[in-house]
Amino acid sequence: MRLVSTFLVLFAFWLLLSGFFTAFLMVAGAVTALLVVLFSRRMDIADREGHPVHLAPRAVLIYWPWLTKEIIKSSWQVATVILQPGLPISPTLVRLRSTQKTDVGRTVFANSITLTPGTLTVEAGRDEFLVHALTRSGARDLASGEMDRRVSEFEREL
Repeated sequence: MRLVSTFLVLFAFWLLLSGFFTAFLMVAGAVTALLVVLFSRRMDIADREGHPVHLAPRAVLIYWPWLTKEIIKSSWQVATVILQPGLPISPTLVRLRSTQKTDVGRTVFANSITLTPGTLTVEAGRDEFLVHALTRSGARDLASGEMDRRVSEFEREL
């Protein structure tokens, strides 16, 4: 399953970057993707954490819609702050505890923070993140632990 998924992702990426759909280029893309899959299998680097295809259904159906809603909500809040005449920003650094058990979980958490407008993961450790927030209320929202809880729930499938 994982090797087939890796092949499909690589081949789709080839097609996306190529932009041409001639027979020669499609065969070349398929052969190249197949060779990469075979080499990665031989080198034993196509593992569960490197290509977590088993998380895709849970991510697409549960986590991504929630994260998209949070990104839209944060975008609105940042736009509101920027458009106010006094520009009421209050840059804040906050340390957050992480409850994720795997590298994939911690990576998803750090990237989710950075994808959300107004926040940026500055430093990522094994159980703690240093996050810059545009406003104190943004820092409080992160400190509430909702995103951490959702990512931990999401990674439970690992």
